[in-house]
Amino acid sequence: MAGAADRVRTAEGPLTSDKLSEQVKSYLDHLTVERGASKHTVSSYRRDLDRYMDFLRERSATDLAQVTSAQIAEFLAWSRDPEGMGLAQSSAARGLSAVRGLHKFAVLEGMAAQDAAHGVKPPQPGRRLPKALPVDQVIAIIEASGMADSESDIPRALRDAALLELMYCTGCRVSEAVGLNLLDVDFQARSARVLGKGDKERLVPLGGPAVAALDAYLVRGRPALLAARIPRGSASRSYSREAPPGKATNALFLNARGERFSRQSTWASLRHAAAKAGVKAEISPHTLRHSCATHLLEGGADVRVVQELLGHASVVTTQIYTMVSATTLREVYATAHPRA
Repeated sequence: MAGAADRVRTAEGPLTSDKLSEQVKSYLDHLTVERGASKHTVSSYRRDLDRYMDFLRERSATDLAQVTSAQIAEFLAWSRDPEGMGLAQSSAARGLSAVRGLHKFAVLEGMAAQDAAHGVKPPQPGRRLPKALPVDQVIAIIEASGMADSESDIPRALRDAALLELMYCTGCRVSEAVGLNLLDVDFQARSARVLGKGDKERLVPLGGPAVAALDAYLVRGRPALLAARIPRGSASRSYSREAPPGKATNALFLNARGERFSRQSTWASLRHAAAKAGVKAEISPHTLRHSCATHLLEGGADVRVVQELLGHASVVTTQIYTMVSATTLREVYATAHPRA
């Protein structure tokens, strides 16, 4: 993490010092000085653009000139998704306004040749929960996530396969999955301790494929990712549940910098794997959770067991969340009703 001397400030707070943050700072200063924007407006835009910069950095974009319209559209979708930022429609629309203003300013100031935000539509209201994928498509996505493009890509592939396998196996929210620490996984009991909403802990079972994927990742993938953070010969390689402040060595899933893997990166990894598997359906981390629950119910699991697995406070939520497909209903009706 950058130190105080390596940071720049807007009137409203600190931003990480790099070209991208300097461009955002210039835009916020423009709003304050030349446009006479209120303190409240500048503060709201700063929060929106902080999230936008975090999103872009996860995709290795460090300059507004590098940003594409597709990335902006993905950011807007992520801002509305329940497993992304989960923003209300009004907040997401304000975020789009901030992003549009930033990119228009970048063109006027010669920071970028084209306005990447031009023509990007605002998020659509009232989006329904994502539908469950068929079992074969889920398996295809998980298998595709574990395919390495090169030898150096093996740690990434092992991590993605373990993460997606765990999310589908347990129905965890993406925030719960990336929040796992090393000692939260009990291989002997084949279970994981998850910290859910309201800081409520629950135990979730791990299936055989998830255990195997996690074992492979911990043996061959995580050490390589951790090496990117800790210098060779360092004595800080031991694992503990509570790592020193600023360290992520206790995190189960790591990124290429040896830091805790993020929700945004999980979104990107999942979509990359889906594209590689040829799955064209709209997909997000929430899709795996929804698919897990739906497949359990279709397999005969009791709704209250699924409620416990997902960490729902009310069974009513589970019943709505895991609507059984029309095909399954017809099959059950045909075999169970005497006059079918």
